[in-house]
Amino acid sequence: MNDALVHLNGEILPLSQAKVSVLDRGFIFGDGIYEVVPVYGGRLFRFDEHMARLSRSLAKLRIPNPHDNTGWLALCRQLVASTAEATGAQDQLVYIQITRGVAPRDHVMPANLKPTVFAMANPMKQASLEQRHQGVACVTARDFRWERGDIKSISLLGNVLARQISADAGAVETIMFRDGWLTEAAASNVWIAHEGALLGAPKSSHVLEGIRYELLRELCEDCGIAYNLRPISEADVRAADEVMLSSATKEILPVTHIDGEPVGHGALRGKPGPVYARLYEAYQRAKQSMVA
Repeated sequence: MNDALVHLNGEILPLSQAKVSVLDRGFIFGDGIYEVVPVYGGRLFRFDEHMARLSRSLAKLRIPNPHDNTGWLALCRQLVASTAEATGAQDQLVYIQITRGVAPRDHVMPANLKPTVFAMANPMKQASLEQRHQGVACVTARDFRWERGDIKSISLLGNVLARQISADAGAVETIMFRDGWLTEAAASNVWIAHEGALLGAPKSSHVLEGIRYELLRELCEDCGIAYNLRPISEADVRAADEVMLSSATKEILPVTHIDGEPVGHGALRGKPGPVYARLYEAYQRAKQSMVA
């Protein structure tokens, strides 16, 4: 990907030529936000929802939005087209990063900085058929990250450390609990199925509102599956009929083992369950219609 074209501050240029000042506050402080938009068949998925979350994160950090939705759409489509031409990949991920900009090092937010804007598109690496048919393993950990998980911040050291816990254990994700209550995983939202209903952690400052929150609500409505956001205890997760992860890359993915123990009950213990199967099929149908 060294010759891939990327966007940096209004220019389209090869990745190898993209340079940012060492005094950029994103480099010095992690002072910025990011967004990841999936692309299916060359078309952006849930684009407006991703841009709404990008705007919310920027507003919480008091960074001006460099573009309106029309500008972002043109920028993203240009990157998608150039990546498809270079790699042949029609399914991609567009990564957008905006930092506060370049300034002398000082913790106080400087006024009137020009934000640094970077964006790139890469071929999407999707979950394997084996993972979908057999499910994946996760481990658990205390949620030791900062208190503003609702901001999609580039300050991701806590998430990096959490994800490494599962990588070291040969697992796909680290499911986290704060004071005994489910928050999310290192790079995914977490869902459980209980008596045929899909349950998720309520939106809060500890949980990033994944784009799939609203999408799964819509899919549940289409499938006749009850959907509810409520506090979920660690005991609820370990006793769940099914556990699932959701993210831009995972879409929705079944978890069949947690801390080495199988998930679920009876004949479906340690296997993907029926709620997952219905939602996965509905998700695939949605990919054909919710694109820009």
